[in-house]
Amino acid sequence: MIDSLIVLGSSRALRFGLAAVIALWATFAAADSVGTVTGLPLPRYASLKTDRVNLREGPSKDHATKWVYQRAGLPVEITAEFDIWRKVRDSEGVEGWVLHSLLSGRRTALVGVGKKGAVYKIYAQPRGSGGVAATLQSGVIASVMTCDGVWCLIDGEGYKGYIEQVSLWGVYPDEKIQ
Repeated sequence: MIDSLIVLGSSRALRFGLAAVIALWATFAAADSVGTVTGLPLPRYASLKTDRVNLREGPSKDHATKWVYQRAGLPVEITAEFDIWRKVRDSEGVEGWVLHSLLSGRRTALVGVGKKGAVYKIYAQPRGSGGVAATLQSGVIASVMTCDGVWCLIDGEGYKGYIEQVSLWGVYPDEKIQ
């Protein structure tokens, strides 16, 4: 009888402990949906402000530089915040920490990530109507003006038009940008 009480008590303690862990995990998961420094959504897209940005292993200048980006306007995804540092991920999945002052809220996107050499049509009107305004190769950086969840109006040097949202890295699926 005493043995069964101990087992029963342990079982209750185990269930209570498991429930507490799940509740704690849910709290942290919900807390991660906004940045602890800015209060902005996480993850979110931003772009590199300059043509020389160090990607570091950790959130300080004491951490080694993993990579040096040399392409202003390159879109990155901010996944975490710590003080003046932002953890970012690029279109190839490389992650590291960048000073917040080297990032811009200006929305940009890469055309055709992972499809080297592919050509994309940019239309004068959304839904592929109105004729072809331009063609772009994969890897081109475009400024994102608006998105309706299916089509985005993009702008760049020598072109402006609509592209299917799924062809862009730097905009979430179904995301609307006004």
